[in-house]
Amino acid sequence: MTTEYLFAGFGGQGILFSGKVLAYKGLTEDKNVSWLPSYGPEMRGGTASCGVIIGDEPIGAPIVLEPDILIAMNLPSLDRYEDSVKPGGTIYLDSGLISRKVKRTDVKVCYLPVSKLAAQNGLSGLANMILMGKILADRGEFNVETIEAALKKCISARHTDKMAENMKALELGRDAV
Repeated sequence: MTTEYLFAGFGGQGILFSGKVLAYKGLTEDKNVSWLPSYGPEMRGGTASCGVIIGDEPIGAPIVLEPDILIAMNLPSLDRYEDSVKPGGTIYLDSGLISRKVKRTDVKVCYLPVSKLAAQNGLSGLANMILMGKILADRGEFNVETIEAALKKCISARHTDKMAENMKALELGRDAV
């Protein structure tokens, strides 16, 4: 089984970091993985997207054109990528930042105000990880051991103090209704 993810939002929202954590989680679970980041020259405030493919079979190409799962952290990302999601796929979005509803009826949608949840729980800047926790829980893939292993690979040595906050954000997403 292969699952294609597309993370999209503004630079500074942790789009590339989320994708990297998911990719390392896949590697930790001995899956075949592809991670392909893309961002505008502005970096912070510009557009950022990241395609992640995780599967049991070798991955032929790293480009995600028709994601099974779209993670949209802002309205321009939803506008741009909504139509590319495979029928039957899922769109996760930050409903605190995106006010419109998804137009398609052939996909599942999860509206979660992750930016607001992050602010309310003292996890500023970790809305991306709250949404990641929700996705992993919905897919039955929330495994603390492999998530912690992935975070250890992705969090730099000078930011190891952020490990507990990231886990708290993931668990908040896992428990979100």
